[in-house]
Amino acid sequence: MRVLVKLGGTLVDAAESRHSLAGQLARARSQGAELVVVHGGGKQMTRYLAERGIESRFAGGLRVTTPDTLDAVLKVFAGSVNHELVASLNRAGALAVGLSGIDALLAEAEEMDPALGAVGRVIRSNPKLLQVLVENGFVPVVACVAGDRAGQIYNVNADQMAVACATAFAAERLIFLTDVEGVLDAGRRIRRVLTAGESRDLIGGGVATGGMQAKLHAALDALAGGVARVRIAPGATPGVVERVLAGEEIGTEITLGETITA
Repeated sequence: MRVLVKLGGTLVDAAESRHSLAGQLARARSQGAELVVVHGGGKQMTRYLAERGIESRFAGGLRVTTPDTLDAVLKVFAGSVNHELVASLNRAGALAVGLSGIDALLAEAEEMDPALGAVGRVIRSNPKLLQVLVENGFVPVVACVAGDRAGQIYNVNADQMAVACATAFAAERLIFLTDVEGVLDAGRRIRRVLTAGESRDLIGGGVATGGMQAKLHAALDALAGGVARVRIAPGATPGVVERVLAGEEIGTEITLGETITA
């Protein structure tokens, strides 16, 4: 089974959480999962910039990426965060390889909006590098940085990077591990299953906002791109990777079909 797991930056910031998730991912790989990992690092990025007196500015939920910020993107996302996660996976027994979308044009992007600076939208993904690594027993770990054929570098939303890689890699399952329990409905109840239509209603009705709105949009894009199963789950839950892969209903599953009620 081909699986892509996207790890939120908060989950990989603390060593204890990072080691725990790395252990789970390594076990999933040893049990036969063809695994690719994509990670964020927004918390680490904000901290890095603040330590250097650089203000973090956002527009529409995206980080405005100036030349100074882009330099930090490479140092933090493709540097410290990526390599710390790779080291944790290696510690757990997986043979991990750190990558970004720049490598072999794994994720090719274009400028999203001049007002955002070097923020990119992934326009195509080349899965060949992922396939070569996975078929030879490695775990690719992809930072949310992309490039183009003119040598430009872009900061890319990590959820969008996960979808681009998952669809190109023909992943059967996409798991977003985050710091919330799942998707809440208008009554503040966790929904164990949401159809695509219900997800759009939560977005359109202003119930799902901010980061959850972005994740639902990403989930819908993944389903439209051929990923069979998409789940948004709390990454701090003990054994979450193995339990989700075993079919346990943790967090929220997003489906194309209609919810069946008695």
